[in-house]
Amino acid sequence: MAKYGKKTQNKVKKVMKEYKKGKLKIGKSNKKVTNRKQTVAIGLSEARKEGAKVPKRK
Repeated sequence: MAKYGKKTQNKVKKVMKEYKKGKLKIGKSNKKVTNRKQTVAIGLSEARKEGAKVPKRK
C-alpha cells in the first residue's frame, strides 16, 4: 500500500533523478543539494504546491 498518491510518487521520482545527476538546487540560495532527505522533502513540497495527495507536515 502506497503512502503517497501516484502524482506525488512521480514528482519525487523526477526530483530524485535530478539529484543523482547533480543538477538539483535548493530554492532561493541556489546551493547544490547534498542529502537524500532534502531531495525527498523538495519533491513532496513541489507535489503539495501542485495539489497532489500528500500527508500534512508534522
